[in-house]
Amino acid sequence: MKITVAGIGYVGLSNAVLLSQNNEVIAYDIDSTRVDLINNKKAPISDKEAELYLATKNLNLKATTNSVDAFKDANFVIISTPTNYDTELNHFDTSSVELTIEKVLEINPKACIVIKSTIPVGFTEKMREKHNNNRIIFSPEFLREGKALYDNLYPSRIVVGDTTELGEAFAVLLKEGALKEDIPILLTKPTEAEAIKLFSNTYLAMRVAFFNELDSYAEIKGLNTEDIIRGVSMDPRIGNHYNNPSFGYGGYCLPKDTKQMLANYQGVPQSIIGAIVESNKVRKDHIANMIMKKGAKVVGIYRLTMKLDSDNFRQSAIQGIMSRLKEKGIEIVIYEPTLNEPVFANSKVINNLEEFFDKSDVIIANRFSQELESVKDKVYTRDIFNEN
Repeated sequence: MKITVAGIGYVGLSNAVLLSQNNEVIAYDIDSTRVDLINNKKAPISDKEAELYLATKNLNLKATTNSVDAFKDANFVIISTPTNYDTELNHFDTSSVELTIEKVLEINPKACIVIKSTIPVGFTEKMREKHNNNRIIFSPEFLREGKALYDNLYPSRIVVGDTTELGEAFAVLLKEGALKEDIPILLTKPTEAEAIKLFSNTYLAMRVAFFNELDSYAEIKGLNTEDIIRGVSMDPRIGNHYNNPSFGYGGYCLPKDTKQMLANYQGVPQSIIGAIVESNKVRKDHIANMIMKKGAKVVGIYRLTMKLDSDNFRQSAIQGIMSRLKEKGIEIVIYEPTLNEPVFANSKVINNLEEFFDKSDVIIANRFSQELESVKDKVYTRDIFNEN
């Protein structure tokens, strides 16, 4: 197959690498730096498996910024452009997806368009009606940041929002590229597939929120969080996974997906979905209050990234803590080696670790690192299990 992937972020790159093992793949992006990196067999994002595959595997993959070259001969065009959440309009900004659909249909009207970007429930059907085209389908991704290619090679399931031969063909392409055997495949209508994506991420956010609220209770009552979580997680119905407290859920997906899920509930009775969104705010308030009680004049932020071994700090929970502390007049300094700028969000960036340690009265870390061992007495973290 000739496949084009539009948008080379976590989702796009992992799909491009996966599918280029067995197909001719073009990665399309407006960012020439990302395109050049891929053409030089380097990953434009932090993902160990993607870096390894690009450097060592014989992939049929090239990248371009030319949309005509990218789309003209494609059998499938996968759209994985960003859809940020617009808080004023209460829905995803799907303009990048819509513009890409229009461009693909203008250049190659026979292509099957597969939307991988996260979108509101009902969006695919809306696009089908607008363009009078049933070759627009949706296939949700269930990828972890920094593990995107791994999760495509060993997927928990493959879901495609199309019940025709077209949907089945795309599912087979994903399965052929995977290393895992016996992968569950579910073909649904597009709208159900969109709902699967949003409900899955909302459930994960709920689990994060639950263990964070457990930790808040234990912290205030002077109880041992680790013992409580271990005891709770021994129940096989709950399980010992995804239970490490944090400063709140953040990143590419959970904040925007939970808000979109809540917006989709307009006119539908609910209490849990709204509570999940509110709980994340309450957790950040609690963390900021606990830090304020320490009386520090200068608070050091150790890493803006969401997780260890990540380069993403979009919507990271620690930024919410920063803004709350700054509102109280606390000086903030930041250690973030992936930042080249001397200032971030009006706070000084110090990329010399010892200087950062000396300057900070208290150091807050969403995830603890061995780099902090020498100043452990200064560190405030809720990382209980030293894992993401």
